[in-house]
Amino acid sequence: MANRGPSYGLSREVQEKIEQKYDPDLEQRLVDWIVAQCGGGVEKPATGRQGFQQWLMDGIILCRLINSLHPKGKEPIKKIPESQMAFKQMEKISLFLQAAEAYGVTTTDIFQTVDLWEGKPSDAPRHLCVGLPVNRRCHAGKDMAAVQRTLMALGNVAVTKDDGQYKGDPDWFHRKAQGYRREFTEEQLRQGQSLISLQMGSNRGASQSGMTGYGMHRQIM
Repeated sequence: MANRGPSYGLSREVQEKIEQKYDPDLEQRLVDWIVAQCGGGVEKPATGRQGFQQWLMDGIILCRLINSLHPKGKEPIKKIPESQMAFKQMEKISLFLQAAEAYGVTTTDIFQTVDLWEGKPSDAPRHLCVGLPVNRRCHAGKDMAAVQRTLMALGNVAVTKDDGQYKGDPDWFHRKAQGYRREFTEEQLRQGQSLISLQMGSNRGASQSGMTGYGMHRQIM
């Protein structure tokens, strides 16, 4: 999939609709959060969808991001190799996605690896565009809007957890609604069981007195 050339006809129309879902304003918010969350050594990317994709596509920043949301020593990705090999970059993206889902991002909010990695900017190293002519401009991500959705969902979970690991402005994300769980004492549970029994009625004191056998005529006194 990474070697796919330009889209034509219906496939191009579909790609254009996907690209229209990309939110430049959300991009800036996500960049600000990732830089704040990851700490030193992370520079902001060039503005725009293609710059955002190129910034994330090797998987290093994504791995650093998910690790930064865990206490030191409990990071889900123990080693983040800085490799330019295509399969290694996709592997790091996959590790991030697995860790994000384990962190609490719902499966429906998780993007696919090819949504970020498929298609590279024209100035990418030659081995990242194997099979494409040198003068052919590579495409940007298949669905960078899906990448934004995953990162937004990750930020929402991080803010909701409120465990001291989130860094940045809390107003950048939305707290997820959490169910209210009531805790009952043993005495309250016992009382509740007694109440249910009374509501269901009782057969205490019941007998077969006055009942006739099956098939026998009822005698009227």
